[in-house]
Amino acid sequence: MAKDIYESPLASRYASDEMLYLFSPQKKFSTWRRLWIALARAEKELGLNITDGQIAQMEQHIDDIDFAYAAQMEKQLRHDVMAHVHTFGKVCPDAMPIIHLGATSCYVGDNTDVILMREGLEIIRAKLVKVIAILADFADRYKSLPTLGFTHFQPAQLTTVGKRASLWLNELLMDLEELEFRISTLKLLGSKGTTGTQASFMELFDGDHEKIKKMEQLIAKEMGFDSVVPVSGQTYSRKMDANVLSTLSGIAQSAGKFATDMRLLSHLKECEEPFEGKQIGSSAMPYKRNPMRCERICSLARYVMADTMNTAMTSYNQWFERTLDDSANKRISVPEAFLAVDAILNIYMNVADGIKVYPKVIEKHILEELPFMATENIMMRAVKRGGNRQELHEAIRVHSVAAGNTVKELGGKNDLVSRIAADPLFGLTEEEINAELDPAKYIGRAPEQVTELLEGCVKPVLEKYADCLEQKGAELKV
Repeated sequence: MAKDIYESPLASRYASDEMLYLFSPQKKFSTWRRLWIALARAEKELGLNITDGQIAQMEQHIDDIDFAYAAQMEKQLRHDVMAHVHTFGKVCPDAMPIIHLGATSCYVGDNTDVILMREGLEIIRAKLVKVIAILADFADRYKSLPTLGFTHFQPAQLTTVGKRASLWLNELLMDLEELEFRISTLKLLGSKGTTGTQASFMELFDGDHEKIKKMEQLIAKEMGFDSVVPVSGQTYSRKMDANVLSTLSGIAQSAGKFATDMRLLSHLKECEEPFEGKQIGSSAMPYKRNPMRCERICSLARYVMADTMNTAMTSYNQWFERTLDDSANKRISVPEAFLAVDAILNIYMNVADGIKVYPKVIEKHILEELPFMATENIMMRAVKRGGNRQELHEAIRVHSVAAGNTVKELGGKNDLVSRIAADPLFGLTEEEINAELDPAKYIGRAPEQVTELLEGCVKPVLEKYADCLEQKGAELKV
């Protein structure tokens, strides 16, 4: 591409070649031609004067699109569909009289959009399954490694590294369920005519309602769909676009949550995203290891979530049977949401497959906080030795405040254990208190919860979509 004109970073930096092809002019307009062939074939089967030769000629020229001639015709006609009718007719002169017979522009435009969205969701699904598989391995590997939990980003009860990953996994499973529903419920527009009444086909088929319904069934079957929308204006309801982008937004939200957690863990030095041998973290600070991949996920996720407003506003603003203020917007908003989520999942796969865990740092952070969390167990042990629960509770409160001041105001180490051991009220040695500081005692059912999620929820998904796991993953462009 020439470097003196704008190019979308989604194309040049982020999205995969597979997704870029899906929303390419070649794919779009060759799909238009397939739809014109499906229409002609159905009309011929139902009795219209269309020949096998005309259809054969069309089939010979599905992919050889003269884009320069199409651009010339569109400049002249100011109508993209008619420009491509003429472009197709130029190489199919025998078929020219019956191309687009009875149809309106949305026959090719809207049906193609649905086809591309469904294929795009299938690409997204394959990548989502791969991320799930990678995270499942990670969660299983670290299901029993204790780590500090955080609420409000303040130290809380312990969890495990694998259990935290299971939270990311669970959201992706929710996204997959929504994705499967969206794919299964997408319907073609069919061939509804200028205001959705199919009046032109009533004329072509001499008022035969059954032939018109059969025609739509034949078109849907040829294009790989079970059904068409039951009613429409000239277009399918733009809620369909809004629903699809809502599904994509859900994936972006989940990925953004994962990436945000990873950025926080990177700050804590407990976990890091992959960092390559020659990678530069900062142009000014050579020591930096910025979490740039996770930051990119968050950046693109924010774009997708904001982009969903485009389709929502387009949906509410469709006047009666048709208005054209959807067209320019959806040409941008729908493909770019797919390209962005495609990029997000490519990065997600890369990061999840190379997460670096630092157990010693995690242990250090646990031991800084665990004495506070263990105070209830310490108090119970002292009570068993004859201590007064209320007096012990107050003593622990006083010692905890003092230990907290040592850490926060003096920059010292947490000395709560030594303070309690020195207090005769407890009657416990430092060794006995330290025996209560085994992190494994404070992780609850975290390992079992991970195993149950993997066995009950993840395993069936990976078995169902085993073919997705065999496909090669996309490499990061930058």
